[in-house]
Amino acid sequence: MGHGNSKAGMESSSDESARGDGSSRADRIKKKLHLSRSHFRRHHRHAGATVSSAHNLTKLLKEEDFAGIALLRLITAEMQFKDKWLACVTLGEQTFRTRVTDQTDEPTWNSEKKLLLEKNGAHIARISVFETNRLSKNNLVGYCEIDLLEFLTQDSDTDIGKFDLFDPSSKAIVGTITLSCFIEDPMETEKNFARRILSIVDYNEDGNLSFNEFSDLIDAFGNQLAANKKKELFRAADKNGDGVVCMDELAELLAVHQEKEPLINCCPVCGEILEVPDRLNSMIHLTLCFDEGTGNQVMTGGFLIDKQAANGWMFKLTEWAHFSSYDIGLRSGSSASHILVFDRRKKRLVEELIDSKIVLSMRAIYQSKVGLGVMDQGAKDILQSMSEKQGKKMDSVESAKDIPKFVEFFKDQLNLDEAKYPLEHFKTFNKFFIRELKPGARPIAHMERDDIAVCAADCRLMAFKTADDSLRFWIKGRKFSIRGLLGNEACSSAFIEGTLVIFRLAPQDYHRFHSPVSGTIEMFVNIPGCLYTVNPIAVNSKYCNVFTENKRVVCIISTADFGKVAFVAIGATMVGSITFSKKLGEYVQKGDELGYFSFGGSTVICVFEKDRVKIDEDLLENSERSLETLVSVGMQLGISTKKKSDVGSPNMEKLVLRA
Repeated sequence: MGHGNSKAGMESSSDESARGDGSSRADRIKKKLHLSRSHFRRHHRHAGATVSSAHNLTKLLKEEDFAGIALLRLITAEMQFKDKWLACVTLGEQTFRTRVTDQTDEPTWNSEKKLLLEKNGAHIARISVFETNRLSKNNLVGYCEIDLLEFLTQDSDTDIGKFDLFDPSSKAIVGTITLSCFIEDPMETEKNFARRILSIVDYNEDGNLSFNEFSDLIDAFGNQLAANKKKELFRAADKNGDGVVCMDELAELLAVHQEKEPLINCCPVCGEILEVPDRLNSMIHLTLCFDEGTGNQVMTGGFLIDKQAANGWMFKLTEWAHFSSYDIGLRSGSSASHILVFDRRKKRLVEELIDSKIVLSMRAIYQSKVGLGVMDQGAKDILQSMSEKQGKKMDSVESAKDIPKFVEFFKDQLNLDEAKYPLEHFKTFNKFFIRELKPGARPIAHMERDDIAVCAADCRLMAFKTADDSLRFWIKGRKFSIRGLLGNEACSSAFIEGTLVIFRLAPQDYHRFHSPVSGTIEMFVNIPGCLYTVNPIAVNSKYCNVFTENKRVVCIISTADFGKVAFVAIGATMVGSITFSKKLGEYVQKGDELGYFSFGGSTVICVFEKDRVKIDEDLLENSERSLETLVSVGMQLGISTKKKSDVGSPNMEKLVLRA
């Protein structure tokens, strides 16, 4: 019992497949399944992923880590004025956007997106609402952050919530947004998936598949073994023997076989090979891919951060022309325009704020041989002189008037509530720049354990097992070496193949640096040098050797758990002053303040002796992707590899028991 517009029979279906005719129905199905494939790949090229970027199958998810697939729907908002509005959802390394509404103060989107939630992964979603009355740059009006796992587990009879939207500058309430979020039942997910693919090959739209339609579907799955036993599979699926396969029967067939003998080896939407026959990971991948084209208003994906998703057509033109782009990785060419880092606490990408004019000048100087040639012909002295003059200026009483402008520019990335003193306390800009924090503002991880190292600064961090790894993934200066960094006096052979951790501070950061380990300060070595910028644009340049040519101070800390640790404070453009607050021979506890940098960006590099520390995996994984991790003082960095037996144990043969 077949459909009138299906193929005449099983034999003709097999013959047509065997011919590989480009106009065959199976090929047309594949084209239909792949309609949006090029669109999604174009959007995901920056994220280094295909359509299902929410779940990278090269890193399989374990069942105990799977929290579920959440269906998030942005319903409506109430704003304080009328405009055309769009909303963005950011979770982890993905951002999605709604359509733009008509002119209103009560925008309604009813836009949804399926999101993968992991128990230890990203679960704080940032919702951003933009007004869209500008050509090149839409304006962020309000935002909120929602812990989806907390929302989903709350004791409530409804999956709908209403949240305040906050002004990014003043944190005042500027509106509200209403959304819904729920975890779809796994069986319902499988049925929805089956319903979606059934609709694609159900030519006469009666909700059932004839054998010919079923045969075309199996061909589209790319599984040769399944293609060779279509009749057997069709009979297994057709439980009631009526000659057709309904949606429930198809769902059951897919569920059973995907666990035991997968039918789907190739995702019909994005084309990715599902290499591991794993029901959970295949279901996640396919569900997220088939999120598109369901007939509901689905948010557009393929963005890394909300600012990128909300950009107007003028920016899209510059991105198309490769003049400006958002990307993860080495900062060369157009990708240097936007520096993206991964926020370790919130588990999502954020953009580092930097003046566009400064970006252009750094690209001109550090990303070209001509630019560095100019630097070699006297400009280094100019930088030195300029930094010294700027330092003196920032120490003057007049410089205090620059504090409000600085705070306004970095309003999204400064938390002044943490500062020990209010703004009016600071009489010069430098006093504000080297501000202290309130006690307890930076908790130290595992304070009772000296075998756990912590992050030395509020910064963007890169960590590498060896210097060779750092040269592959980050530092592109041709002359970089551990000996060149530390100098002959401080460098020992144990450091040469040691672990390297780079803490890069930006101007908006808290600029005091702290000890990552507990130990005794054994040595200080001052090394004179240049004052190149420590921005990734320079560090990633093959024409520049920032870390081995810049002015720096090397501090050697002798520890019980990590051996000797080299702590290198490196000056940069506008940073003429590196001040250590601890003295030679002094014992420091991990988390203790070691010193501070005066105005500007700057960097600390820690070098551990070979095989003495195991850096946390998330930091290493991001670094291997050339992605800096945004961390705070006191966060866990790594653990000593020293075994407990190395400490020594009592000699039982000489042990004397006394009465």
